[in-house]
Amino acid sequence: MKTLIIYTHPNHHSLSYSFLQRTIQGLEENPHVDEVQVLDLYAESFDPLLVFNEDKRRRDMHRDPELTKYRNQLLWAEKIVFVYPIWWGRPPAMLLGYIDRMFASNFAYRDKGGMLPEGLLKGKTVVCVSTMKGPTLYPLLWLNNAHKVLMRKALLSYVGIKKVKFFEFGGMEKKQGKQEQKLDRIYQYFKTIAQ
Repeated sequence: MKTLIIYTHPNHHSLSYSFLQRTIQGLEENPHVDEVQVLDLYAESFDPLLVFNEDKRRRDMHRDPELTKYRNQLLWAEKIVFVYPIWWGRPPAMLLGYIDRMFASNFAYRDKGGMLPEGLLKGKTVVCVSTMKGPTLYPLLWLNNAHKVLMRKALLSYVGIKKVKFFEFGGMEKKQGKQEQKLDRIYQYFKTIAQ
């Protein structure tokens, strides 16, 4: 299983970074995992801004030479793991900017003239590992599951990725947030995942 981890947090001393490290540790100890690549969007200085003008046309995004490396990573990966905090009920703008630029027509999907396109990234699976300050049930009870709806239906399903698993860890800034227990849960999951 070829696994691409996309990490989105500007601080390498954060709890999100600890989740990244435990994810990597679990995957490296998993006999089903062939190779792991990590894309740290902030460390990479990934530019999340969309630019459309006379030189950069939207219809040519799928061929943008600046993004060749990132397109190759997505094509290579069988499993994609997103590690990020939930800010304002959704993933960081940096991650959404990555998706804006990478999930381009004729790379991630192809219009067929109907209501829904053909997803070109089908067959891949995704795991989203996210942390938040608020309680675990906050997105469900207060925001109508906006985070999961955004990631699963509006983004991943649109490009053909149907199998999506979520770990949403709330109360992460509390002293009694059971951070070590949750970090171990992530480590154990990735150490034993088979597909």
